[in-house]
Amino acid sequence: MRKTTKLAIAFIALAGAVGGGAYAENVDSATMRERTMMRLDKAMKDNNGTITFDQFSDVMDARLKKLVADNGGKLTVAQLADALEKARFERMARRIIARYDSKGDGTLTSDDISGREKKLFAILDKNNDGKIENRELPKSGRFGRHRQGGDDENGMQ
Repeated sequence: MRKTTKLAIAFIALAGAVGGGAYAENVDSATMRERTMMRLDKAMKDNNGTITFDQFSDVMDARLKKLVADNGGKLTVAQLADALEKARFERMARRIIARYDSKGDGTLTSDDISGREKKLFAILDKNNDGKIENRELPKSGRFGRHRQGGDDENGMQ
């Protein structure tokens, strides 16, 4: 195996372990490989079917490299943890706003929250009596209940 091929494979493994795990929380390794291959395929197409190591390196963990550069060429555990936490919470915030934002303007209002709660209440109130009874709640799934020892079917002990 050529030295450049070995180096490329080692770099992919390192990038996947460090950058992939850092930026793709809860994403399985198959998805990470797929995303990496998509970036590499795009780089190949953009460069007439071949890429140099420098081009390959540019494709891999640009965000991680930017963090290092933004922090004077060195990244501490605390700095990386802060960046990861910020990225994670920004992803969560985008998902929450997308879920609740009824006007599609990228903001969250009290009306958006009330509207979503009303829809959810209507889904759970199966007999439309304006009340959710214990038997109307799903036994499992997203709104499922976890029974504790001794509970009867009405949730009473």
